[in-house]
Amino acid sequence: MDFVCSECGHRESTNTYRAKCSKCGGLWKLDYTAPKFDLAKVDKNTWSMFRYREFMPIENDAWQNISLGEGMTPIINFADGVLFKMDYCMPTLSFKDRGAAMLIAHCSSIGVKSVVQDSSGNAGDSVAAYCGRAGIKCEVFVPEATSPKKIGMIRAHGAMCNVVSGTRDDCAEVCRAKVAKDGDYYANHVYNPFFYEGTKTYIYEVYEQLGRIPDNIIIPLGNGTLFLGVIKALEEFLTAGIIEKMPQLIAVQSEHCAPFVQAVEQKSDVPVEVEVKPTLAEGIAIGVPMRGKEILQYIYKYDIKMIAVPEEKILPTRGQLAAQGISCEHTTAASYAAYQIYCEKYGKIAECLIPMCGAGLKSEPW
Repeated sequence: MDFVCSECGHRESTNTYRAKCSKCGGLWKLDYTAPKFDLAKVDKNTWSMFRYREFMPIENDAWQNISLGEGMTPIINFADGVLFKMDYCMPTLSFKDRGAAMLIAHCSSIGVKSVVQDSSGNAGDSVAAYCGRAGIKCEVFVPEATSPKKIGMIRAHGAMCNVVSGTRDDCAEVCRAKVAKDGDYYANHVYNPFFYEGTKTYIYEVYEQLGRIPDNIIIPLGNGTLFLGVIKALEEFLTAGIIEKMPQLIAVQSEHCAPFVQAVEQKSDVPVEVEVKPTLAEGIAIGVPMRGKEILQYIYKYDIKMIAVPEEKILPTRGQLAAQGISCEHTTAASYAAYQIYCEKYGKIAECLIPMCGAGLKSEPW
């Protein structure tokens, strides 16, 4: 099993500490093909996402000392065929635990002693938690708009947290400069493809729980952490004959930061350069998505619908959900707002799966 450069095809062992291709600077893909998915091969005695390890690039038993019981989150029928996958029911209250558990298990298996990472908050929190579990030193960079509660959680897990002036993209640049200068292991959810091997379990669970894949699936889209995991799992299901066609995927961005929405409108093969305006949906406020070209290829290949959510809809939608018992963060509320906008634009849909990605305790204001 190797890393393969997405640009030039150069291969390196997954034991490498290099964050990207040493030849051309392209991002890694993982040369791994999962076995044909079969529920009979799921380890039902393991109550975490690692019950699916038969279909994941597990290198040894490091995961056993890393797992915090992530995954296995419930699905609730919220209303009128709207299904909420409650992925904020995780150790750090966000879906990012799926990817972080997988990535840090990999880091542990190859002997990594310290990592750095940049994040809008949730991924940094997750990586910090699993590094704490693994005994790996962790340093996280977050932008100044990050919720203080997320910063507090990162530090509580024992990680150093650096708050960077400027946008989420500015924060990433500062962190990557440190990686380039000091040679730290970049445990990043955008660069490292092991992260997506964790987030793909979202779809595995949906199939095990429902016995089917819903016809419509909402996916928040910033850097593509969940998006790429969902695509990976659904393509595996197409190959295995579990589904006959790709469900209708609906990608969500904020109107204040919508490089993919604008790219599709302009029929561009690369994300449009946008001015990033302040948005409550901090989890998808990515002006320069590093896997943008790859993500757009999937958007066009599978005719994925794009929805940009107006800022003024986020807080009222969050309040609407909270009034019905669902306390989620702003980015998650934007996903439900996108569902409502989609129905207004294209007509009511019979069934739709929406991820509840982050808990309400992690962000203010109400």
